[in-house]
Formats: sequence, structure tokens, C-alpha cells
Amino acid sequence: MRARRNLLLFLAFIAATLAVCGVTYQLSLRKATADQKSLGSAQLQIVAMDLESILQKFETLPFALGFQSDVRQVLLHPEDAAAIDRLNRAFKIIQRQSHAVHIFMLNTAGMTLASSNWDEEFSFVGRDFGFRPYFREAVQGRAGRFYGIGNISSEPGYFIAQPIYRSQDQVSGDAPIGVMVVKVDLAEFEHTWSSSDDPIALTDASGVVFLSNRPEWKYHSLKPLSAPMQRELEGTHQYADLPIAPVTTLPKALQRGFGEHVARPVSKLGWELMLYPSRARMVRSATLATLAGALFMVALAISLLAWYQHRRRVQERLESRDALRRAAEELDLRIAQRTRELTAANQAIAAKYDKLQQTETLLRTTQNELVQAGKLAMLGQMAAGVTHELNQPLAAIRAFADNSVKFLARGQTAQAVENLEHISSASANMGKIIAQLKGFARKSGDLVATVDLRQTIEAAALLLGSEFQHHGVDIAIDIRQPASITGDVVRTEQVLINLLRNALDAVEDTPRKQVHVVLDIEDGQAVVRIRDSGAGISDEVAPHLFEPFFTTKSSSKGLGLGLAISSSIVQAMNGQLTAHNHEQGGAEFIVRLPLQKNG
Repeated sequence: MRARRNLLLFLAFIAATLAVCGVTYQLSLRKATADQKSLGSAQLQIVAMDLESILQKFETLPFALGFQSDVRQVLLHPEDAAAIDRLNRAFKIIQRQSHAVHIFMLNTAGMTLASSNWDEEFSFVGRDFGFRPYFREAVQGRAGRFYGIGNISSEPGYFIAQPIYRSQDQVSGDAPIGVMVVKVDLAEFEHTWSSSDDPIALTDASGVVFLSNRPEWKYHSLKPLSAPMQRELEGTHQYADLPIAPVTTLPKALQRGFGEHVARPVSKLGWELMLYPSRARMVRSATLATLAGALFMVALAISLLAWYQHRRRVQERLESRDALRRAAEELDLRIAQRTRELTAANQAIAAKYDKLQQTETLLRTTQNELVQAGKLAMLGQMAAGVTHELNQPLAAIRAFADNSVKFLARGQTAQAVENLEHISSASANMGKIIAQLKGFARKSGDLVATVDLRQTIEAAALLLGSEFQHHGVDIAIDIRQPASITGDVVRTEQVLINLLRNALDAVEDTPRKQVHVVLDIEDGQAVVRIRDSGAGISDEVAPHLFEPFFTTKSSSKGLGLGLAISSSIVQAMNGQLTAHNHEQGGAEFIVRLPLQKNG
């Protein structure tokens, strides 16, 4: 019953909260909409005043230019080249000082006689602008105003035109003899409007957007244009014959902000300045108010819940005393039971620990035996080469000994002494080879000592030297930086012999037989790289390269333990053995071992 009552109370609270949030959202949205429109109207008034101020600034300029001394001379005598040149230059100076885009003068046929851009590539001189509305207005004695894209320069601008009369007094009823035109750039307003987050658009009398801080809206209409309006735009070339489509035909993402707006008329051409307040800002304001209402309801619920909890706490204190007593009795029973279980578990763990120690000892013994077996197998593979190495000095010793006997019999002691020295040198070389074999063959203990990797590499190369010579393989050793590590000398040497032996096997059947060994220091580690010129490591072999008993050689050449043992030895010395195909061909095995710490 209590759970059902609590559920009903919870559902009632949720329903009340939703109702409060809904009403708050609607009221807040209405208020935010009204506020945004009010702010938009105020902002629009400022923008409109700035725009009208610029238009008024240039309104009288074409009228004043009509009083230039050479204006009537050129209109009445268009063949006067000197007068035209003076007028062109005067227009250029005035255009630069007034910051107008262009200043030019037309005769009554609409032909340009003088222009401020007379010396530029796209000069207006000699161009016919009789089709423009501003000319048609001015030639009839009225001020002409027009916004459009330049027919020659392809630059948009605002054109202001005034009629020019034969007499400076401009007697009423006289027909104009020419038209003075000033073109003004309004693009600066778009740069100013770009700081506004709300879309701002300026439309002409037909509803075409020609200035906006949303570039994608430009030269689009607010609504579809009628056929007569389309023909009128085509006849005046107002927008360079661009297809005028409604803003609603743009992709949804480019229509962002298009909707409810505030508007204000601008200029005498029926322009309309529009600002579209951000719908997202209104929704955000209403959402914040709704969240405040929701937080109020939550705070109210928390207060009621706290009061209810206070009442419950008093009752629970009484109930908890009995519960604690019963819990203490039950806890004592569980502790006794748990103690017995833990005692039995500890005894079982101790027995398992003893077994694990025995298993670890067996594993270590087995690993050492495998290492020793790998070395003995390697010795067997090197036997033929070592025999060849020993046979040569033995044959030399026998020859030098025979010669020494003959020299002594003849009394040539000097030659005998020289032969004996050769015998001593050959014996020393045999001793070095035998010492390397004895050191490599003996079982390795757990003795940890300083290992000079340079000497170890040279010793491994010496043991395999005869095999490299026998198979015609070139081995190059590059000691870039000497390095010492802490570890087992014999096992380190075994790793290097295994890797050199594998490299030797890899190039055995290749036309270019080369093995390159590099010793260097990288990132605080000693790095030995052994690269061969063989066929490389195939994709099928790579994942199993360091697995025990995995080999691609025949059974007579190995059991597949060499790389597994080598990897185990390197890991035991806190190092890493990796392999990959070198970019220049062949396989490259990399041994990384931590450098010996000084002190």
C-alpha cells in the first residue's frame, strides 16, 4: 500500500511539474519574442539611419558635378579632345576624394562621353547605358536612382543620376543635354552587419535581396517573382541577368534564420531593410525560464521530502535499535562461520602455493635444459665449420714442425725459431676457438654480470665465421655506439648466435648474400639490429615466429626452439626481441636491452 501511495504521489508531482514547465515555456517564449522584436526594431533603426546617411551624402554630388567648367563644352562639342581629357582627369580626382566608385557623364543618347575610369581596362568611355532606369529618369529631368551590378565592371553599386541642362540656371522647361552619374559602393554595410548574429537583408522594391550579412541570400527573392517582374529585371540587367530564385529554394542549412522578421522602409526606391531575430535565442530564453520553473518544483519536492524524512527518521530510530540488536547476533554467527571458511581457504591456498613453487622450479629447470639443448644443437650445426677452422691451424702446425726438424738438422736455427713462432701463433688461434666453444657449451647459471655487447657480437661472429665463409656470405658489423648491459654473457651470446644462424640460413639460396649487424643506443636502450638480404618473413609465418617448435626449416636443421628460447632469454633480461621485413628487402631482427645503470 505504501509503495502504491508513493508511486501515485510521484506521478502527481511529475504531472504538476510538466504543467508548470509547459505554461512557463509558452509565456516566456511570447515575452522573449516580443523583446527580441523590440530590440530588432531598435537595431534596425540605427542601421537604417546609417544607410540613409550614406545615401544622402552622395545625393547632391552628381548635381554639383554638373557645374564643372568642361561639362557643357564636352556635351555641346564632343569632338573637343582636350576638354574631354580635362574632364576625365577632374572626375578621377573627385572620385578619389569622395570615395565614390565611379563618376561618368552620358549624352542624351545614353553614350558615355567622360568617366573617372577613362584610363583603366574596363573604361566606361564609349559605352551605352541608355537601357539603365537611372538614365531614363534623369534624361526626363528627374533625379535617377538605381542599385544593380555593373554591366562593364561586374561590381554592384548604387547609381545616382542628375540631368544636365544647357544653361547653368536650368530654366524650367528646358530639355536636358546630358546626364551626370555617380556610382557608390554599399558593400561596407555588409562588413558592418557581419558582426550581428541575426540575419540582416536589404531588398529592392521587387523583394530581391541585394545586401545581406548572409552571402547565400544575395540575389534571391523573398517570394517568387512574377513574369513581368522577371522581364523587367532582364531588360535593365539590374543583377547581371542572374537567375533570381526565392530564398526558400536554398538548402535548409542556408535558410537558417529565415522566418519572422521586423522591417523598415529605406530610401526613395521602395527598399526595405529587414532583420530576422534569432529564433534559437528566443527558445533558449524560454528554455532557461522553464528550467528555473523546473528547479523550483524540484526544490519544493526536496523540501517536502525533507520534512517527510524527518518524520520517518524519528520512527526509524526506534525500529533501528531492535534491528541493530538482531543484526549484531546474526553478525556474530556469520563471523564465526566466515572464520571457519577462511581458515579452510588459507590451508588450501598454502597447499596450492607449495605446488606452484614445485611447478616453478620444474619450469625453470626445463627452461635451462631447453636453453642448453638449443646451445648443443647450435654446436652440432657449427661442428663442421669449427672442424674446418681447427684443421687449418693443425695442418699449418704439422708443416711448420716438419720444417723445423729439417732446419735444426741443417743447423738453420733462425728459420727453426721462426717456424716455432708460427706454430705458437696457430696454437693460440686454436685456443681462442676452443675457449669460445667451451664457454658457449657450458651450462649457464644465474650469474649476472656486465656484458659488453661489442665483444659478445664479435665472439658470436667468430664462432660462425667459418660457416659464413663456407657459404660465401658477407657479414658487416657496424658498432655505432658501444653499449654494456647487465645479464648473462653466455645466454646473450646464444641469442646473437641464433639470430646470426637464422640470417645465414635466410640468405643461403639468394644471389645477394649479405648480413648486416648494427649496435646502437636508442631511447636509453642498447639496440642490436641483424638484417639479412633474404626473402623476408611471409604474412603466414609472422604471427607464429616466436612460438616453440614452429619452424619453416627441415627437421635436420632445427626443432623450432631457437627464436622461442632467444625471446625468453631477452625477456628475462627485461628486453624485447622483435622482427619485421626491412623496407630495403630481407628480414630484420631487433634486440632491445636496457643499458647498464652506472653506480
